[in-house]
Amino acid sequence: MERPDVLAEAGWLDTDTSARVRSRNPNWQTHDGACPACVQAALLSLLLERGERVLGRAIQDVWPFDPESAFGALPTPLRMRADPRFTGAGVTIAVIDAAFYPHDDLVRPVNRIRAWVDASHDSLDTRYFSADAVPSWPGSDAGSPAQWHGLMTSAALAGNGWLSHGLYRGLASDASLVLVQVQGSDDHRIGSTRLARALRWILSHHRELRITVVNASLGVAADSPDAVDEVEGLIAALVAEGVSVLVASGNDGQRSLALPATAPSAITVGGLDDGNSADPRGAMLWHSNFGLGSDGRAKPELVAPSIWIVAPIIPHSTLAQEARLLFERRAMGDVTVEPRIAELRLVTPHYQHVEGTSFASPIVCGVVACMREAHTTLVASATCALLQRACHTVAGASRDRQGAGAIDAGHAIAAVLAVAAEATEGAVRSPQTDEHPPSVWLRDFRAFSVRLVGSWDQWEQPGTSAIRVSPGMWRVSTGPLQPGIYFYKLVLDDTRWIADPSNPERTSDGFGGWNSVLHVSASISVKVTA
Repeated sequence: MERPDVLAEAGWLDTDTSARVRSRNPNWQTHDGACPACVQAALLSLLLERGERVLGRAIQDVWPFDPESAFGALPTPLRMRADPRFTGAGVTIAVIDAAFYPHDDLVRPVNRIRAWVDASHDSLDTRYFSADAVPSWPGSDAGSPAQWHGLMTSAALAGNGWLSHGLYRGLASDASLVLVQVQGSDDHRIGSTRLARALRWILSHHRELRITVVNASLGVAADSPDAVDEVEGLIAALVAEGVSVLVASGNDGQRSLALPATAPSAITVGGLDDGNSADPRGAMLWHSNFGLGSDGRAKPELVAPSIWIVAPIIPHSTLAQEARLLFERRAMGDVTVEPRIAELRLVTPHYQHVEGTSFASPIVCGVVACMREAHTTLVASATCALLQRACHTVAGASRDRQGAGAIDAGHAIAAVLAVAAEATEGAVRSPQTDEHPPSVWLRDFRAFSVRLVGSWDQWEQPGTSAIRVSPGMWRVSTGPLQPGIYFYKLVLDDTRWIADPSNPERTSDGFGGWNSVLHVSASISVKVTA
């Protein structure tokens, strides 16, 4: 039984989402409260529908957005078609940013901040924390604008959505973090000297803390003629040590890149506007920077969503106080608050929309952390190629602006699992519709059983059991099918229902999740029935 204060959180819902809850529970009223699972199912199904309706109609340069979609955004794992089996568990990520805040999404129910480092001065201040600690450091409760940026990037990457009951989590929601601050309390300048100091500290301590991924969502000016070589050399040294380094390309839409985006060894991430939809066909590039790295090769290597990203507000800040009052008024039926909620990009009293490649880079960083979890001995130098293999081209956009294209998190996991098993790329393609009848393949080293259920027999249980054809590789046939479009899911260990991670085509299941789509052509049907 949920606590009364948890049930009461349904008050932040807008009228459409409340109506969706009521459609499934006819006698329900908002003041009754609702369990988080019911709220999330209603919210996600509505957001998925809204995303389809407003696909490609978002205004990129000014707020508010289309009023039909201004209420909320799809959670990052859902829009990235992430493989729910991997959440960055066992992986430690270093985040370099101006400053940080120890938010509940990072420290509850257990603390995942392993260390905080102030690299803004020659004399570094370092604090280490255990899993049961309540982390704090000088200025950690200041609520400064610099902390806002660091909180947003770290939570977009690895927040577990604690204040949303897990709804608005990052891709690496179980990863550990090392937070490296590069903006001092006495100034607002971040130059190459401070960035180099942060990278040098990570290089010296990555083995001790088991850091395998770094994110740097900032651009800096060179403090000296040798600054570029120093920063790029440190990034190259980290990659040589097995650490993947992700950096943001910048937000000005210019053919111009600043450190560290020019580093040849870094994976530079540009921006994507996916229209707040999980359908990749309507995506377009965001106005991010592009150009050449110092080795003359094109940057960015790939793009990821840089708009409609949900991240937490700093508690007790002026914005948090206004958000609380706005949603309290909404719960009392005051519809006049809606324009202000949209203007402030508020999603709930605790979260808001953010935009910029500062958040595209952490999203890809989260993908890499999940890849590291899936393949613990993944070579850092191979990570970029695997990521690019998992990208799809953004239609109508030049190659120099998008690199390999927009990342698909599920495909990235499929690619790395194939490498882990030393399998061929074709062996993990799913579904295989050129087989007769079609088959679905899944790479999973941890499952004890896999079943296939689908719309071809009205989702009849228990479905069809998959066969383990090799260590970690499962195959299951659909059986003979007539021409048409079908939907399916995989059931792992009789408890966990997932969409096919290797199949990019999906549709809403009506409960805030996905069904995978299978197309059966007439030619296949003829061969099946011949």
